[in-house]
Amino acid sequence: MRALAVLPWLDWVALALFFPAWAGYAIFARRRVGKQPSLLATTNRVRRQWMLQTTYREVRVVDGVVIQNLSTSPSFFASTTILIIGGLLAVLGTADKASELARELPFAARTSALVFDLKLLLLLAIFVYAFFRFTWSMRQYTFGALLIAAAPEARLFIEQNLSREAFADRAGRVVGMAAETFNDGLRGYYFAFAGIGWFFSPIVFMAATVGVVYILYQREFGSEVLGVLTAP
Repeated sequence: MRALAVLPWLDWVALALFFPAWAGYAIFARRRVGKQPSLLATTNRVRRQWMLQTTYREVRVVDGVVIQNLSTSPSFFASTTILIIGGLLAVLGTADKASELARELPFAARTSALVFDLKLLLLLAIFVYAFFRFTWSMRQYTFGALLIAAAPEARLFIEQNLSREAFADRAGRVVGMAAETFNDGLRGYYFAFAGIGWFFSPIVFMAATVGVVYILYQREFGSEVLGVLTAP
């Protein structure tokens, strides 16, 4: 009961919406693919087609360059996330002064230093999660580069009767998993913006959570680029 008394009931309601919304949307997005094409699933099919085309090329320098370019995005975000985590830890070290400064902000909720720390810890946890997803995405892109480098020469697929489809399935899946992991990290950034709303009020926090879910759904299932990719 003492733990529950740390936060007002409306803050607990906001947290009870935030975490299920995040986890629930991730589950929904995976299951929805069977009924409605998503941006990630559509680009995964393009990645498989890319890997299939790789088996016909004698020189695969272009494929290596593309893999390297793709891996720069999670690398950039991982580096940026480290800076954000360091900044949040620094603010935690001066929580009293930071909470006093936050009280001066217009429309910001007046809370105790403990509650302010809890809000910072929420953001810190989100960015730590995002960092691990970005770094894992970088490693998966490395695995994809290894598969491309180890792929048999184009003539060997014919001479040794090797399966191009099997290679495309395996390599495309690895590169697709790297993209999915990177997408998880980006999703964490989106929900971090919702977490910032908690500094203003739990109502803003809840509204921002719902807004983030709506934006994610629109971009993944209703964006213009998805329409272009799925056009006949």
